[in-house]
Amino acid sequence: MNQELINRAQELRNHGFTTGEIADELNVSMDTARWLTLQKTEEPVETEAPVDIAINWNSLGGSATRLRYVSAALSDIALKHGDIDLVVGIATSGIPFATIMADVIEELTGTTTCVSIFHPKKHRTNPTNSDEGAISSNFGTVEGKRIVVVDDVTTSGDTIKDVIKVVKDHGGNPIVVTVLIDKSGLEEVDGVPIESLIKVSQLR
Repeated sequence: MNQELINRAQELRNHGFTTGEIADELNVSMDTARWLTLQKTEEPVETEAPVDIAINWNSLGGSATRLRYVSAALSDIALKHGDIDLVVGIATSGIPFATIMADVIEELTGTTTCVSIFHPKKHRTNPTNSDEGAISSNFGTVEGKRIVVVDDVTTSGDTIKDVIKVVKDHGGNPIVVTVLIDKSGLEEVDGVPIESLIKVSQLR
């Protein structure tokens, strides 16, 4: 784990980010984010870091054109699983993909595709007091909809499990989860397939 990642985690913590938000921003696991924020930036790291792979996709996220190309690829993968009424983006990094995917799916199918946002429990100030995440009430509702869930990176798969449960509890029908990079190795959750553009495997 390099010092630059530790410094970035410390900076995010100083700006008030929760551990879950730091994990999302740096594309690492919650355990790694927690470890990074506990290190002292001016001293050598003495405790062993969790086994993890940090993902940096800044060259993609900084370009609307590149985001659209990737979202089109994710849309193509999602449409293999049937008609889609709603795209649910997992906050924070899944939101740009979800927004563009809804637009691309409308273009490809000629049908109205709505967008919604899922706020994971790990973004809460005290996630141990929250049983599950929440669907935003400011966007499309999930009830009765055929849904694709989208995120940038899956690490443990906990957020994917959470969003599928919440969507089903609210009467939605999640047909597929699409992610840019899969570090979890999960093929499906509760009968919902998980598709990714890139799978990362750690050899031991």
